[in-house]
Amino acid sequence: MQASLFVGSHLRRDLLILLALAAVGLLVPHLLNRGLIFIAGMVWINAVFGLSFNLLFGTSGVLSFGQAMFYAAGAYATAVFTQQLGWPLVPSLLIAAIAGGLLAGCIGFVALRRSEGVYFSILTLAFAELVHLLVANTGFLGKNDGLSALPRPRFSLGGWGWDLSRGDTFYYFIVLVSVALIALLRWVTGTGFGRALQAIRQDPERAEFLGIPVQRHRWMVFTLAGATTAAAGSLVAPWAQIVTPELAHWSQSTNPILYTLLGGSAYFWGPVLGAIALSTVFYVTRTLVGLSDLVTGLLLLLVVLALPGGMLGVLSRWTTRSRPAHHKPQEPRP
Repeated sequence: MQASLFVGSHLRRDLLILLALAAVGLLVPHLLNRGLIFIAGMVWINAVFGLSFNLLFGTSGVLSFGQAMFYAAGAYATAVFTQQLGWPLVPSLLIAAIAGGLLAGCIGFVALRRSEGVYFSILTLAFAELVHLLVANTGFLGKNDGLSALPRPRFSLGGWGWDLSRGDTFYYFIVLVSVALIALLRWVTGTGFGRALQAIRQDPERAEFLGIPVQRHRWMVFTLAGATTAAAGSLVAPWAQIVTPELAHWSQSTNPILYTLLGGSAYFWGPVLGAIALSTVFYVTRTLVGLSDLVTGLLLLLVVLALPGGMLGVLSRWTTRSRPAHHKPQEPRP
């Protein structure tokens, strides 16, 4: 793993990339039709979903197969608070993120104390299926039909208001919230906590010997990733205006894994590139029944067998080879 790509040495570059992505995102409603604007909004949400997963997997090495339960927790919490309880949007989004963090904290407290490695991954999958069945059989949550006709409420701050139900205003809201969440995730990876997570990924025993509380750090990053995943899910409810138990299905948990592997797990921007690429594949093959799943499977096989570093890994190796010899690092003299 190229750990330096996760720490603060490229902070200015990452800030410029984020600003460029935000600028492109804000131009989308002026360039594309309504259908593509909806897909662009989902790409932003999926990018945060993938980055939250990679905060857990790429920095600390903890592999979870159950991130969909936090995604669904955020979506359902927003739906319940805005539709059934009539709460304003912003408090509902904050409560959704907190709910995801609390759920992740409880599950992580149990799972990380009892298992690690592949056993932990299977345990998270079991918890996710439990949440899926719970949601699908709860009348208050609409059972298998879910909750539909969700409103896009008015956003108000002080004396200023923003009607999110009009035109593309909620898309702009998604872009702003997603940019804030991506900046938060990037900031976390550059802190001392983020560097400690990378040390844990490289060698847990040595990190423990150096005084890093391995289990506590893993629990903290699992909780944080659950909260940011729930925050991403909370945007889905008013954007799609429907939530169903499928959001908690195990197949939903494979999406951030695909984004990360396709883009490159060793790179902060890998899940973002993977989300854009997979969304493009799904859009191009949307009219071909069954072909999108076949293309996705072949794409994943290609990445795993031929491109183990993902697309950004290939780009990094290509730029390194094309770099002039005098720019390459010199071997130290004896």
